[in-house]
Amino acid sequence: MQHHLVLRVIAKLLFAPILLFAFYVQFHGDFGPGGGFQAGLIFASAFVLHGLLFDVSSARQFLPDRLLQVGAAVGVLLYAGTGLASVLLGGNFLDYDHLAEAPTSGQHLGIILVEAGVGITVACVVVMVFRAFADHLPCLREQDW
Repeated sequence: MQHHLVLRVIAKLLFAPILLFAFYVQFHGDFGPGGGFQAGLIFASAFVLHGLLFDVSSARQFLPDRLLQVGAAVGVLLYAGTGLASVLLGGNFLDYDHLAEAPTSGQHLGIILVEAGVGITVACVVVMVFRAFADHLPCLREQDW
């Protein structure tokens, strides 16, 4: 795979900026366009790019499958836990006003927690789906590299 040297170098240079842009979309999502779903897709795209240009087994060492499974579960629990916390504090499910003393602070905290849960889950699931397909594609197996 040495004939794709330029692509590999560019991918290595773009990996950190892609992740940084994902965090920007994640945390800017409560003030403008963006949010957890978009940030999760952008975050996962960095790892999919790495898996496409390098072998998938090296990507598994960098981000193990077990970590992805735990991350997907933690994201769902964060989303559901935010809703449950609002119910336990006297509001409706995902009624963020009750999460803090001031309703605006509760709204801000609730949106951040829910969007973080969505972003974590989407990123982990997209990478897991890519790896599931990559395991069955001959062009992405380790012996072809």
